Amino acid sequence: MNNKGRKSLHQPNFHADKILSANNRSMLNSSNNKEPQEEKKDRSKLRVIICVILLVVIFALFAARLFNWQIVHGEEYKELSKASTAHTVQSDATRGEILDVGGKPLAVNETAYNIVINKVYADNDNQLNLIIIDLLNTLRECDEKYIDELPISYMDGGFVFDEGSEGDVEYIESSVMLNQEGLSADEIVEGLAKRYKADNIADPFTRRSVVSIRYNMEKKGFSYEQVYVVASDVNSDTVAVVSERTQTVPAVEIRTVNERVVKNGELIPHILGVVGKLNEDEYEANKEKGYSLDDNIGKFGIEAAMESYLRGEAGEKTIVTDEDGQIVAEEETVKSKPGDTVYLTINSRIQEVAAYTIGKNIREAQKLGEQDVKNAKASNAKQQSKLGEDCVAGAAVMLDVRDNSVICAASYPNYDISRYYDPDYSDYLFNNEDIPMFNRAFEGAFAPGSTFKPCVATAALQEKIISTDTQIHCSGVYDYYKDDVVHCLGVHGDQKLESAMAHSCNCYFAEVGRRVGITTMYLYAEKYGLGAKTGLEVYENTGMLAGRDSTTWFEGNTVQAAIGQSDNAFTPVQLATYASAIANDGVRYRTHLVRKIMNYERDETVLFNDPEKPEKIAETGVSQENIELVKEAMYAVTQTDTMQTMAGKYPIKMGCKTGTAENAGSDHNVFICFAPYDDPEIALCVLFEHGGRSYLPQQAACDILDAYFYDKDVEDIKDDPWKF
Repeated sequence: MNNKGRKSLHQPNFHADKILSANNRSMLNSSNNKEPQEEKKDRSKLRVIICVILLVVIFALFAARLFNWQIVHGEEYKELSKASTAHTVQSDATRGEILDVGGKPLAVNETAYNIVINKVYADNDNQLNLIIIDLLNTLRECDEKYIDELPISYMDGGFVFDEGSEGDVEYIESSVMLNQEGLSADEIVEGLAKRYKADNIADPFTRRSVVSIRYNMEKKGFSYEQVYVVASDVNSDTVAVVSERTQTVPAVEIRTVNERVVKNGELIPHILGVVGKLNEDEYEANKEKGYSLDDNIGKFGIEAAMESYLRGEAGEKTIVTDEDGQIVAEEETVKSKPGDTVYLTINSRIQEVAAYTIGKNIREAQKLGEQDVKNAKASNAKQQSKLGEDCVAGAAVMLDVRDNSVICAASYPNYDISRYYDPDYSDYLFNNEDIPMFNRAFEGAFAPGSTFKPCVATAALQEKIISTDTQIHCSGVYDYYKDDVVHCLGVHGDQKLESAMAHSCNCYFAEVGRRVGITTMYLYAEKYGLGAKTGLEVYENTGMLAGRDSTTWFEGNTVQAAIGQSDNAFTPVQLATYASAIANDGVRYRTHLVRKIMNYERDETVLFNDPEKPEKIAETGVSQENIELVKEAMYAVTQTDTMQTMAGKYPIKMGCKTGTAENAGSDHNVFICFAPYDDPEIALCVLFEHGGRSYLPQQAACDILDAYFYDKDVEDIKDDPWKF
């Protein structure tokens, strides 16, 4: 125990040492840094004063905020405190605009007025029906139409189904709505009236109108978040009357919207396309992207192809209502973002010239053909048809060979896209036997005739099947295959490549094609872009390659394919792309319609197809020497006596090829070219269905070349057209 006590007594005390050490240091510091006692007191007072001031400021801020809540905004916050519901409403996004290559407007936005009903203010069926009746009466007085999609009309004292209403009637009878099949028109109206508590409306016309709007509201998803458009694009007089009469009816609103306006509906209708309300299938495909049934979407053309850029993003507004349904607060929570602006590669001036001249020359072909038939009948000639009297359609496509951007693409017959939704005009479009809505420039596939021969020549040269010294005799008939006899337009005797191309000798190219074989022939054609999509942003036809796409094939068919017949069928844009690849020494670029995409304010580039950096799609693999031989042969075409009275006399040197393709009716006429020959800038294809005369497409081509090389417009062409 003593030992234990001694051990404890002698154990070092570390805490004591630390305290002593700290005290020693404190004393040392005090001796070195003495402060007067008065100075310490002053510093203590200063701290107290600062703390007091801070407390006063804090309490003052709380008092001010309390005063603001209770006195200044007391009533407002009292209303908010009673609020029971908040709704989020989407605001429309501004659609991006479409311009030509120089910024000329094609499809733009202009302010329009819509009359809408907002469910936030009208949640009761009876109240909503009364609002609709009053609004319809006002619209009727203003001679303004409301949106009416009920497939039933009131006629002669009863209800009848509209023509073509089967799909809508089936929907109304489905379990989604009335859940009863085989109903009459009267029974459907009565059933819908009960559904919408409108069966107490005595006047059948008024009852049907209310039912129509309520039915469409349900289809379009009318809700707190989605207003319903009763009438769109109303005039300013209607706006004034409706605004005055509905001042005490908050459910009815006049909303400004951006209406899609096409500046020149006949310029590029097939390319531009239209915007319209989503149908059921489109809604199902796009609802995950935030679309509602009442939204607009591009239906076809650039409006559809560039939808993701053009659409923009909708904004959101939160609306707070009290227990009586009265709005007590509104706040924009998400700002809308307008869509982007799309610049096309189309030159409006050249496009106008192309549309004018192919229309003029097609009508000329028809007129001359009819006169020839009349003369033939008068003289009892054996052939009294197939002279161009059936020429009613054609197309022209010009490309910039440096990047294959589309400078113009005209299809005839043309139409006015700005009238697309006009019922009478729409009936005309869909019932016209000449199918004006069919885009022959991109979708029409036609036999190319002799314009296919440069492709056959490059394949034969590159595969060393022929050389420039190879001679083939033309007797006017090529009958190597007895079931596939080829007739020539002349008796040319011994022919080499350049002369055979210049005179378009069928016998020469039939034999060359036989030696090349169909497989090699179509493999080279594919590299040129024939029978393949060119890369356009809008819909285009793939076309057809003889042999590759044929369901049956015989050896003799090869000679027909070699002269551009058989199953060969290409679009004008493919033929222009093919001519461009020849001009580019066998390199094929992606053909395209969009130059660039910018934001709505046009101060930021979103996408740019740089013409200095074209997108290469394929190379033919043809040597420079062989491609030059083919180009020289295409130049030789312009030096023949016949061509010197036609496109060969054009002041700018070019390489070209004509084509005449046999078919039911008058022959198709095709003309392709690239120019200038020594330093190509453009490639062009002009095609007339059943044209009957090869010089008329050439006349149209020269007008289009004038527009490009000499900046001519339609008025210049009218004053000084090319006339062979």
